[in-house]
Amino acid sequence: MKDQLDRPGDGRLAHAPADHPPIAQARIGVLVANLGTPDDYSYWPMRRYLSEFLSDKRVIDYPSWKWQPLLQLIILSKRPFSSGANYKSIWNHDKGESPLMTITKAQVEKLRAAVVGRYGPNVMVEFCMRYGNPSTESVVRRMVDAGCEKIVFLPLYPQYAGATSATANDQFFRALMKEKRQPAVRIVPEYFDHPLYIEALAQSVERVYATLDQKPDVLVASYHGMPKRYLMEGDPYHCQCQKTSRLLRERLSWGADTIDTTFQSVFGPEEWLRPYTVEHVAELAKAGKKRIAVISPAFSADCIETLEEIQGEIREAFEHAGGESFTYIPCLNDDDAHIVALMAVLNDNLAGWTG
Repeated sequence: MKDQLDRPGDGRLAHAPADHPPIAQARIGVLVANLGTPDDYSYWPMRRYLSEFLSDKRVIDYPSWKWQPLLQLIILSKRPFSSGANYKSIWNHDKGESPLMTITKAQVEKLRAAVVGRYGPNVMVEFCMRYGNPSTESVVRRMVDAGCEKIVFLPLYPQYAGATSATANDQFFRALMKEKRQPAVRIVPEYFDHPLYIEALAQSVERVYATLDQKPDVLVASYHGMPKRYLMEGDPYHCQCQKTSRLLRERLSWGADTIDTTFQSVFGPEEWLRPYTVEHVAELAKAGKKRIAVISPAFSADCIETLEEIQGEIREAFEHAGGESFTYIPCLNDDDAHIVALMAVLNDNLAGWTG
C-alpha cells in the first residue's frame, strides 16, 4: 500500500521541521465489534457489565427517570448474582474469560491472517466490545496511534437491529468524536443475505445432521428477541430474520414447514417478537415433534444466550414437555466457512482503499 504522506522509516514527514512530532506510517484498519462480556462472573464485574448494557437507550429505551431507579436499586441488586452463576457455568476457566471472548479472539486471529495474506501488514485488524473490554474507545485510540487513517468497522451482527448494530455504530462514532485526527470510516452493513454467510450456516446444519442417527422433525432457528414495538417503529430485524431462515431453507433444498423462526431472551413486561423459543419448543414436543434441532443464526459466536439459555432453559422446556432428542447446532464461531464469508464482506468494504 503506497504511503501517500511520503514518510521515512523514523515516522517524520519528509519535509517537516526537525521538531515536528513523529507520525506513524499510514495504515488501514479493520475493527471488528461484538456485544461484550463481563470481565469476571463475580458480583461487581457482573454489575458493571449489566449496568452498562441495560443503561443503553438502544436496548432499553424507557425514560431514565423511570428506568434508572428500578435498574440501579432493584434489578442490579439481585441480577448480578443469577447472571454470574449462569456465566460461571459456561466460563472458560483455563483462560479466565467468557466463551464469547475466547471465540472472538479466535475469529479475529483467523481474519487477521486472511487480511494480511491478501493485503499485507499495513492493514491492521483488531476487535472491540460494545460493553465491557476491550472498549471501543480504547481500541480506536490504539488504531489511530498506530497510523490508521481509514477504518472499516464491522459489527458482528448478520441481521441489523437498533439494539445491536446501531448501538455498536453509536459507540464507534462516540470514540471518533474524541480523536483530533479522525480517520475516514466505512460501516459494514448487515450481511444476512450474503450467499457465503448462508452457505456457512447450511454447512453447519449439514455437518451436525450427518452425525445423527435420525433427522430431527424440525429445525428451530432461534434469534435474539426484541420488543414488538421496535418492529412497528421501523426496525428491520424481524424481517431480516425471517429472510435468513427462508434463504437457509432454500439452500438446504428443504420443503415448507421444516424450519421454524422463533425469538428468545425476552425481558421486561411488554410483548416481544413471537413466537418465543422457550414456549415454541414445548408446543412442538406436545404436538408430537419429539426430535428437534436448534440453530442461532443471529449470533456470530456462542455466548451466554446459546450455551446457557438454549442448552439450559430452552432444552429443559422441550424435554419437560415430552421431547426426546434435542440437538444444538453451534454458532459459526471461527469455522473456516464463516471466516471466508466475513472476508468476502470485508473485501467488498475495503474496495478502493487497498490499491
